[in-house]
Amino acid sequence: MKRHTITPRPDWQRVVEEQGLIYPLTRYPDDSLRPYWDESAYYEFSLPEVEALEEVVEELHRMCLAAAEHIVRNDRFADLGITDPRVAAAVAEAWERRTELPSIYGRFDLRYDGTGPAKLLEYNADTPTSLVEAASPQWFWMEERFPGADQWNSLHERLIDAWKKQAALLPPGSPLYFAHSSADELGEDLMTVGYLKETAEQAGLDTDWISMEEIGWDSLSERFVDNQLRYIRSCFKLYPWEWLTSDAFAPHVLGGLDNGGGTGTTMWIEPAWKMLLSNKALLAVLWELYPDHPNLLPAYLDGPRELATDTTGPGYVSKPLLGREGAGVTIHEPGTAPPAAPEEPCCYQQLSELPDFDGNRVVLGAWVVEDEAAGLGIRESAGLITDEYARFLPHVIL
Repeated sequence: MKRHTITPRPDWQRVVEEQGLIYPLTRYPDDSLRPYWDESAYYEFSLPEVEALEEVVEELHRMCLAAAEHIVRNDRFADLGITDPRVAAAVAEAWERRTELPSIYGRFDLRYDGTGPAKLLEYNADTPTSLVEAASPQWFWMEERFPGADQWNSLHERLIDAWKKQAALLPPGSPLYFAHSSADELGEDLMTVGYLKETAEQAGLDTDWISMEEIGWDSLSERFVDNQLRYIRSCFKLYPWEWLTSDAFAPHVLGGLDNGGGTGTTMWIEPAWKMLLSNKALLAVLWELYPDHPNLLPAYLDGPRELATDTTGPGYVSKPLLGREGAGVTIHEPGTAPPAAPEEPCCYQQLSELPDFDGNRVVLGAWVVEDEAAGLGIRESAGLITDEYARFLPHVIL
C-alpha cells in the first residue's frame, strides 16, 4: 500500500459530475469549497494484498452475521439501545426470515496501512454512502490514467447480479421504489439511490422514484402509497431504520411489518435485521465472541475498562451507537480519567490511530455485495476522526 501524488486532470470536476458524482466539492466552515473527489493523489496496492483484504472482509462479514444471530438468540436488543418491544420483534422476525428478504450491500470501515492486519472500525450495513464514487468515477479514472491496470472494484457487476438473484423475492404487481429524503441538500443520497436504481433497472426490474416525505398512508386499505395512491409493495430506502421506527408513521411501519411484502405490508430494503449490523454495539459483541481476533479491536459497552487504566496503551475512543460520519466520536488519551457518563449510549473501542500517509489520515471502505467482497473506496482526513470533511481518493492495483 503506497500513496502517490499525481497531477489532476484539467477538467476533472466536469468529468466526475458527468459520471454521477454531483457533489465533487465540500463546503468548509470558512465557506470555502475544496475537493471531496481528490485525484491529486492515489493509492497503489499489490494483487496479493487485495486478495488478502478480500478474505478479511468476507470473514468479518461472516462474524458479524454470527454476532447478529447471538443478539437475537440471547435477546440482547437492549444492548443496542432497542428498547421498544415492537422494534425488537420486527428485527427478530426479519432475522428469522432473512433468506426471504432482499439484502444488497454494506461497507466495512477498516484501519490498514499495508504492514499489519486490517482492523475493523465499524460496519455500515443499513444506509452506507460513498458508493457512487467507489463504483463509477474511480473506475473510469483508472482506465484513463492507468490503462491496463486493475482495481478492487466489481461493484457495478455484483450489484446487478444481486438484483437479478433477489428479484424473485420482491412482491409482484408493483415497481420497486427507490426512496431518499428530500432533506438531502448535497445530493449524495439522491445520487446513491439513483445509482442503485440504475443497477436494478439493468437487472431487468421495474422501478420508480419517491422521496420519503412523499410516502403516504391510506387508512382504508392500510397500505403505504405513493403520490398517485398506488400501493408501495417494495421500497429501497436510504433512510435509517432507527428513523423509520421512530417517525410519525412508525406505528404503521411496525403494525404492518411482516417483512414479507404480503397484503397490507411494504417490503423495505435494506431489511430490519440490518439494524443489528449498523449499530456500534456490534463491535463489543464481536470482541466478546471473538476475543483477540487479529482483525478486531477491544470494545465494550459498559465503559472503557482496562482501556482507560492502561497508561502505556494507545487510549480509546467513545462512539455513539448510532453515530454517522464521525459525529459524537471522542478520543481519550491513555491514562486519563474516564469521562462523565455520556448522554447517549456509547461503545468504547481501543484507539487505533489511522495511518498517516504524507500527513493524511486514511481509512479503507471495503464493500460487500450480498455476502462477497466487492470493492474499495478510500477516504482521507486531516485528523484522527473521519468526518464530513474527508476526501475520496482513487486507487489502482499495479
